[in-house]
Amino acid sequence: MALHVLYESASGYGLFLAHGIDEIGQNTEAVRTSVSDLNRFGKVVRLVAFSPYESALDALNQCNAISEGQMTDKLRNFLELSLPTVKEGKKPKFSLGVAEPKLGSNIYEVTKIPCQSNEFILEIVRGVRLHFDRFILNLKPGDLVKAQLGLGHSYSRAKVKFNVNRVDNMVIQAIFILDTLDKDVNSFSMRAREWYSWHFPELAKIVNDNFLYAKVAKYVEDKSKLSEGNLSDLTDIVGDEDKAKEIIEAAKASMGQDLSIIDLINVKQFAQRVIDLAEYRKKLYDYLVAKMNDIAPNLATLIGEVVGARLISHAGSLTNLAKCPSSTLQILGAEKALFRALKTRGNTPKYGLIFHSSFIGRASARNKGRMARFLANKCSIASRIDCFQEKNTTAFGEKLREQVEERLDFYDKGVAPRKNIDVMKSAITTVETKEDEPAALINGDAKDEPKSEKKKKKEKRKMEQEEAEEKNDANGEDATAKKKKKKSKDAMAVDAVAVDASEGKKKKKKKSRNDMSE
Repeated sequence: MALHVLYESASGYGLFLAHGIDEIGQNTEAVRTSVSDLNRFGKVVRLVAFSPYESALDALNQCNAISEGQMTDKLRNFLELSLPTVKEGKKPKFSLGVAEPKLGSNIYEVTKIPCQSNEFILEIVRGVRLHFDRFILNLKPGDLVKAQLGLGHSYSRAKVKFNVNRVDNMVIQAIFILDTLDKDVNSFSMRAREWYSWHFPELAKIVNDNFLYAKVAKYVEDKSKLSEGNLSDLTDIVGDEDKAKEIIEAAKASMGQDLSIIDLINVKQFAQRVIDLAEYRKKLYDYLVAKMNDIAPNLATLIGEVVGARLISHAGSLTNLAKCPSSTLQILGAEKALFRALKTRGNTPKYGLIFHSSFIGRASARNKGRMARFLANKCSIASRIDCFQEKNTTAFGEKLREQVEERLDFYDKGVAPRKNIDVMKSAITTVETKEDEPAALINGDAKDEPKSEKKKKKEKRKMEQEEAEEKNDANGEDATAKKKKKKSKDAMAVDAVAVDASEGKKKKKKKSRNDMSE
């Protein structure tokens, strides 16, 4: 059986015939050794046909189709023209070798050309790739490299360039920076407390918040200069007049040592750095909330922006998270504990990153595992809706959150929750009503008065029709009663006539009998 090999290069499609198959007996090792030597490989494989791409855009479209395992019209025409025709009812005397199994299955479904993909075919394709510029006439080595480089850049650019507003890479980077900032702000705040406590140790017990401590340290600087005139400014910083008075009183009787001017300047600058980092952390959190509402609004509504962003970053992307089953999502982030439990045959973990959700904390110790399983199920549904729905909406997330609340009530109080189908139907109706509201608002202001007049006219007509129908019904009842009376009178008259006729017949019969007796 003849073996043809399809090779997709950056400049076009190439079809090769492995005519020396019988000599090497389909031995992979033999092909692997003959690949490096062009003289030996050229005896095994020769070029049958070549179809170049029309443009760079055509090359990109062909590359995208091949990566998805789809056969384009150009490839189909090329194969039908270059390969022998397959007669109906007869087995083909050749086979086509391809590097991608998905592409081979698609070619067989459409054209009924038998395809195969194995290590032997891959070794032949590797040899063709190595010596491809020698098989094609009038093709310079530099041209092939340029075509590969241009196609690689355009293919990667097309893969990265999706919807700009829904790129989840920004969320992944933002949550990483947010976690790093939390650690840095905490460590810097502790360092600022320790540094300034040499000068004013009593301030650390009065002001517990790190951000406020840095602000107060920056404002006070030298404790000896603090007086009653600074009370209003301290009150604005701390937010409590009693605490501001306590700071002033503590500064008067402080046990700390004096610092030089240069040391106080450095402490002030470091406190300013801590304040700037804390403020940037707030801005980054607001940015993360805004991006999560654009990318995964239902997931953010259900479980929160930070936990949702951590799930997306741990999965790698929103698409990967949507592909995960709920059982995987439940223990996402607890992989070490899972494999340790499988290795030691212990108890597997019940939750991973979703433990940070408030729902798990609100559940009792007995129901934490159940709650984690139920919440992972709803998070899986929300992530799939966010990934594959075109229009952003939080209706499904709100309904799923209501379901989780109902489940908590069911565990605590025994109140039966609603069914999933009922909740999804109500969510779909809310989405449809929200879509209809803008059109109603646009058309409603200009047409309120005419619609009201028309409604009034319609109501009057309905009232008149109902009154007329009632009158007709009453008249119909009177007419039917009269008809019944007439029918009863006619029936009485007919009965009287019948009685008279029967009596006359009886008299005649008696007379005839008397005559016969006489």
